[in-house]
Amino acid sequence: MPRPTKCRRICRFPRETVFYPSGNECGEVIALTFDEYECIRLIDKCGFSQEQCASFMQVARTTVQKIYDEARKKIASMIVEGLPLKIGGGEYRLCNGDNKSCFMSDCFRREIPEKYNLVKGDNIMRIAVTYQNGEIFQHFGHSEQIKIYDIEDGKVVDSKIVDTSATGHGALVEVLSASKVDVLICGGIGGGAQVALAQAGIKLYGGVSGNADGQVNAFLKNELQNTPDVHSDHHEHHGDGHHCGEDKHGCGGNH
Repeated sequence: MPRPTKCRRICRFPRETVFYPSGNECGEVIALTFDEYECIRLIDKCGFSQEQCASFMQVARTTVQKIYDEARKKIASMIVEGLPLKIGGGEYRLCNGDNKSCFMSDCFRREIPEKYNLVKGDNIMRIAVTYQNGEIFQHFGHSEQIKIYDIEDGKVVDSKIVDTSATGHGALVEVLSASKVDVLICGGIGGGAQVALAQAGIKLYGGVSGNADGQVNAFLKNELQNTPDVHSDHHEHHGDGHHCGEDKHGCGGNH
């Protein structure tokens, strides 16, 4: 019987998951996993020792050493050979923000629930729209604002514009979840973000453009025109064929 997979804890998804050298978008693609990215982030960016990194990711130090060495080789190949790089997949689970072994002072999974905890009535349906200057913003992972609408008896009873202060779809899904959003209306959105929304219990209506208020009214009248198989042209996906946090390896228990 195979040994159960030890999932590596990661803090968040990367802000960008696709990197292309100028003039080479069709070459061999270097695939960096989320756990490899996290290892590089913790050791090379945050200055963690391998022991600290292992403690944070909740794996053995020897495992971290293997992950780190493999990640460095991939990044070296990307730079030296001028190859595209995509980040996605791996054996990981997202941190839920309540683990006492976390020593990140800026842990957004602790900060976001406190900052965006919006009171919501029992009979309220809450709709969020990616927002910019009255229109539906077209790139989910780069949304700097969302507009939130509270719906009761099929009518808008309250609305507010919220600055997300977050970059990347992982953080934005956390903002929506903390804000107790039931429905998201947006433009382009990557496959990984779609799965993250589904895991958070948020219904997605993507591929929508135009005036935000008008499209919310269309939704309430069952007249909203959306695209079920919407995708993003802004490289927000997390790697071909992979959905963020999927339980492919028995991981992802704490989403």
